[in-house]
Amino acid sequence: MDTTLKQRLKDDLTAAIKSRDELRSATLRLTLTAITKEEVAGATARELSDEEVLTVIGREAKKRREAAEAFEQGGRAESAQRERAEGELLAGYLPQQLSDEELAVLVREAIAESGAEGPKGMGAVMKVVNPKVAKRAEGGRVAAEVKRQLGG
Repeated sequence: MDTTLKQRLKDDLTAAIKSRDELRSATLRLTLTAITKEEVAGATARELSDEEVLTVIGREAKKRREAAEAFEQGGRAESAQRERAEGELLAGYLPQQLSDEELAVLVREAIAESGAEGPKGMGAVMKVVNPKVAKRAEGGRVAAEVKRQLGG
């Protein structure tokens, strides 16, 4: 049987602890905690699918990027560097992110497919492009590209 993404995270955590890799072990611990929290949220506890685990990892990576920016603006370069390192580590578990060119092509195709024009067509384009992007680009990046191409 294939190993689940959650099991891979646990195995990587064990390896990180054994090799005394503090950054990796701390990051994976926090991520596994977030996954567990998600599993017990709601009426009944359940096991998350790999797709749902990817969503949690993506959310955690985004938190790290935002925290890094906040620390950077607050003049705390060391903390910002740590957050960035944690974010990069988590990015290794996520699907390969789309380049700006690849994203632009997908958005162009979605605009053609939806027939949308101008800023008012943004919702229609987003509806078409989001499934095609599927976790390979952040929503904000996608929205900015759609807005740019629609002339908004």
